[in-house]
Amino acid sequence: MSTWLIILLIVIAAVVVLGAAGLVARQGRGRRGGTSLKRRFGPEYERAVALHDGDTKAAERELGERLERHGELRERPLDGAERQRYADLWTAVQERFVDSPKEAVAEADRLLARLAEARGYPDGGRYEEQVEALSVHHADHVDGYRNLHRVARTGGGTEELRSALLGGRALFDDLTSTEPGRHRAPAGTGRTTASHGGRTHARTHTPWALHRSRPKES
Repeated sequence: MSTWLIILLIVIAAVVVLGAAGLVARQGRGRRGGTSLKRRFGPEYERAVALHDGDTKAAERELGERLERHGELRERPLDGAERQRYADLWTAVQERFVDSPKEAVAEADRLLARLAEARGYPDGGRYEEQVEALSVHHADHVDGYRNLHRVARTGGGTEELRSALLGGRALFDDLTSTEPGRHRAPAGTGRTTASHGGRTHARTHTPWALHRSRPKES
């Protein structure tokens, strides 16, 4: 075999090997990226996949772009007076629910928008952008806000309104929390746990809706 033919075969083999290595590396990055996005977004990941009819690549592309746009956002902390003011406003919303469920849900929607803006998110006038940013940092509870916003505009029966308000409360608790490491039970259980120095403390709150007269169907 001539020398030039040997050299040509070596070059071809090198190109094939390098191409295969690049493909494996890209596939590995894609798998790691997908796993990372799934871990970060949790229920938002599943929602994005469903909205893209099961196309995980399209969903991951959307979530990756969302993360790039809002991942560097740093929440502005609330001082004690602000936190108390928002807590009082939410309590007033819950009390209003007894007699005026629709109005209470609409007010809760507006209150969450103002609270998110106070924490440094886009203002409520840019709802879609605000929710997109919230989904990056509060993926576990942002869908409750979406549902609250939807029901505030479309209305519904008392139980649907109640469920929407409870879902919004989960995000409200996240945004007003002073405990970044705290882990919550599902909305409506009234139970919150917080981890401090390896110990777990449980907080139990009386579910507000269970000890009030049942509001009239709207």
